[in-house]
Amino acid sequence: MRSRKSCRLNKLISVATSTIQSVNATRLHQDRQVSSRLSANMASTVAEDSDTDMEVEELIDLGNSLINAILERSSLSKIKRIIDAGAPLWFQDDEGMSALHAAAYVENEDLVRFLIGEGALWNAVDNLHNTAGDIALSLNNGPCYTIIRDAGIRSELLLSLLSSRSPSTDSSLSHVLKATDATPAGSTDAFLSSRLQFTKDTHGQDICLLKVNEQEEIGVMMGWERGIMQETVHKLCSDHENLPRGLKVLNVGFGLGIIDCLFQALPVPPSIHVIIEPHPDVLQHMRELGWYNKPGVTILEDYKELHRFFGHVPDLLAGPESRFGFFNGLGATNALFYDVYTHVSDLHLADIGIDVACSDVDVFQGHESRWGKSREYFAMRSYRLPVGKMRTM
Repeated sequence: MRSRKSCRLNKLISVATSTIQSVNATRLHQDRQVSSRLSANMASTVAEDSDTDMEVEELIDLGNSLINAILERSSLSKIKRIIDAGAPLWFQDDEGMSALHAAAYVENEDLVRFLIGEGALWNAVDNLHNTAGDIALSLNNGPCYTIIRDAGIRSELLLSLLSSRSPSTDSSLSHVLKATDATPAGSTDAFLSSRLQFTKDTHGQDICLLKVNEQEEIGVMMGWERGIMQETVHKLCSDHENLPRGLKVLNVGFGLGIIDCLFQALPVPPSIHVIIEPHPDVLQHMRELGWYNKPGVTILEDYKELHRFFGHVPDLLAGPESRFGFFNGLGATNALFYDVYTHVSDLHLADIGIDVACSDVDVFQGHESRWGKSREYFAMRSYRLPVGKMRTM
């Protein structure tokens, strides 16, 4: 006969076993429910992905159909039907060709104007880094090129206006997605804290090199620019009525000192020659070259002094004889971009009362060898040299 203690123990074991079995059954049921939900969710996700893939394929087919229709010189009504069916104007095929590229190839001025009006991207580049504007330019089609260029100018002016009125980047209202370059090539702060090297390349050309990373060095100023600087000084100074008395010169950015040396070499050196340069390595280079001891030369090294100097700028540009020039290199790796930004800068300067006249300087000589291993920052055959004067009332 089993003891009362033994019976109680067996009962406890039985209860425990039943509880464990119940818990396991509940967990199994829950696992099955979770598994069923996961399977359903996965099936739903697969279905959504499948739908998305189908939508993408449809857009690709429509985009290719649009480009082909344009290249086949189809009627404008047919092209409009393809666009109305959903063909994306931003689509580019495997060669990077967009609908606007195709319209430029077939030199259809009306179609180019229509596509721009519908929102085609004026600055999209194909696999050879050509925009639709570059294609029109290569075909010597002025009307098509002008339509695309003017679209770029309008776009940049609008973006500039919106940027000036938008909330600060610290504001909760600002949600801007943009690529940022934190290297010395794209960040002013990183550039000013990076080391510069003044040297000569294998062709004997004076260069100032900036080390972007372990693999790449780029020239921030190079000796081939001398021709640009010579012509700039000529345009600014040669017929200036105050040249015999010594001009008042402000130069922002010393670089290799090419243009500052040319100013000093004028028949009558400047009566006042102010150089603004913030980079410590350039300032040290200027000391070594003796610029701190040159008569009439003032070197401003930080923003406080620059800010103080700003108060004198209106006086320096107060008369019709005052002239203003700058290195016009923005967008200079592409003909369309260079043209657009040259016009945009002209319009911005006109807005503050400075009228700009541009002349061309041929800088193509030695193009193949002048860069060495450096990244190209100017790829145009001609440099557009700007000289600004205060507008007379």
